[in-house]
Amino acid sequence: MVRSSTLGIGLVALSLAAPLYACQAKSGPAAETGAKAEGDAAKAEGAEAKPSAEEAKAYVAEVDAKLREVWTAESKAQWAHATDITDEHEKAVAEASVASMTYLNGAIAGATKFAGVEADADTMRQLQLLRIASSLPAPADEQKRKELAEVATKLDSMYGTGKWDCEDEAKQDCKDMGDAVEVLATSDDYDELLRAWEGWRTISPAMRPKYQRFVELSNEGARDIGFADTGELWRSGYDMSAAEFEAEMERLWQQVKPLYTQLHCHVRAKLAETYGADKVPADGMIPAHLLGNLWAQEWPNVYRHMEPHPGQPSIDVTEGLKKAKFDELEMVKTAEGFFTSLGLDPLPETFWERSLFLQPPDRDVQCHASAWDVDFNNDLRIKMCIKVGMEDFVTIHHELGHNYYYHYYYDKPVLFQQGAHDGFHEGIGDTLALSVTPKYLVDMGLLDEVSEDPKAVINKQMADGLEKIAFLPFGLLIDRWRWGVFSGEIEPAEYNAAWWKLRNEYQGVAAPVERTEDHFDPGAKYHIPANTPYSRYFLARILQFQFHKALCAAAGHEGPLHTCSIYGSKEAGEKLQAMLAMGSSKPWPDALEAVAGTRQMDAGALLEYFEPLQSYLEEQNAGRTCGW
Repeated sequence: MVRSSTLGIGLVALSLAAPLYACQAKSGPAAETGAKAEGDAAKAEGAEAKPSAEEAKAYVAEVDAKLREVWTAESKAQWAHATDITDEHEKAVAEASVASMTYLNGAIAGATKFAGVEADADTMRQLQLLRIASSLPAPADEQKRKELAEVATKLDSMYGTGKWDCEDEAKQDCKDMGDAVEVLATSDDYDELLRAWEGWRTISPAMRPKYQRFVELSNEGARDIGFADTGELWRSGYDMSAAEFEAEMERLWQQVKPLYTQLHCHVRAKLAETYGADKVPADGMIPAHLLGNLWAQEWPNVYRHMEPHPGQPSIDVTEGLKKAKFDELEMVKTAEGFFTSLGLDPLPETFWERSLFLQPPDRDVQCHASAWDVDFNNDLRIKMCIKVGMEDFVTIHHELGHNYYYHYYYDKPVLFQQGAHDGFHEGIGDTLALSVTPKYLVDMGLLDEVSEDPKAVINKQMADGLEKIAFLPFGLLIDRWRWGVFSGEIEPAEYNAAWWKLRNEYQGVAAPVERTEDHFDPGAKYHIPANTPYSRYFLARILQFQFHKALCAAAGHEGPLHTCSIYGSKEAGEKLQAMLAMGSSKPWPDALEAVAGTRQMDAGALLEYFEPLQSYLEEQNAGRTCGW
């Protein structure tokens, strides 16, 4: 994923609120005369005070320089903390965040004087983006701003250092997230899976009061800049109103929901065969700990139970990577080769010098994969505890997608250094990963042959669907929960109940044991304590297929969409580069049109890609009761 940053979450039309004054009504000629005189005076004063377009342009130039300074300082502190989690680095992040919040609050307030000024397009766009330039709005009050920075940093640290199943109070012999992830991914023992699932969730109850305070302070900051709450700020970042965005998310979900329901139905039936109907009800919800993922967000690790046609050549190149003696660095270099094959630039030498590729043995680090441009000036890096295997090989391609986005827009004003909207950034990374096809893997020497057998096609479609289709409702519900929390619709006393209600409703996934308000299961998912907006990931799952279809057309691909790899296509690379270079300098429909020839997000390409799987699932589910 793209790193969580101080940069904004997208775009919105500027609406700089003027102060409202409560006045006592007057009547009669004298009052009318006085009012006219006051109005004429106010108009004259306003005419004199109204700033010029040149002053607006100078203001955004000044803001650009200062934002680079404070955001770079914050980014450097975040990198140091993410790669060496210590109390000292935690304190440094909090201090840098306070400085960033303080400046940003002042800059947003200062921009209000340019309401109504007609400047050039770039200046107006930067004024628009400035108002929504942080996913963590800070209160105007200095002490509360400092408290918010400290709470936010502490929550992130609590997640990064989370331990469970400790032998002693000193936490000298414990399991961490990686241990729980491994058990959920590999074990078929129902009770062992349950222990790991519950164990990881012991790290989050202590976050609950801090998160509640975090919500209060963040909402105060949102109100200070004219939003009802932080959720409204987030939803306002997509060149449409908050209400329109919420409706757009639901529209896209309804497009893909039937396909998800078919996948859920089949997976439930196969898991019932594995664990028994008493553990997995035939027409109910799937227990969350049986889906191969610590959060049940993606399900590729249960493929072994779902494999449609055993005996077909495997697309998992983990053994191929090991046989070819790939190490972590060679995996990254191979992924870079994909991008350069499109005619894109090699990564800068500093990328190889400054990235973190391996988990250090001597310190805690945040292993969650992320891509960075630390100083907003082509200082590209990834942070990732790489393990040699297929899953991380694909993830590296994804992360480098972010890096190449950074690379092609880093010469723009800092407010333009982001995706057209946040789903674009995640979508680009995933788009390039779609081209890691069997043919591409053969070209890399990691597979011996490409099987044309339709059975092999269904096997790969199942593997892909367990990741990309299974994720869709999870990608939607994370922010649905937070929007409710920020608005107050979900009260603190029902944080956990509301979390599971949404998971039941959207995913058809249930907690395997009773959960109460003594728990705080949302905090066991990284993006909640890290305050990373999540709608971007849902949108990315839609956009990546739109991007992929368009780039495949540019590459001259013929045949089913799922067989396309754009590897080696300079034509696709040229189209991709043109969109990347736009950053957020234009509204996202302009960027989408540049690459895909349409101004509307649409799941049609996703459905086209998975047509073989859809047919297979419908056949398998004949006679079953689908839904929950």
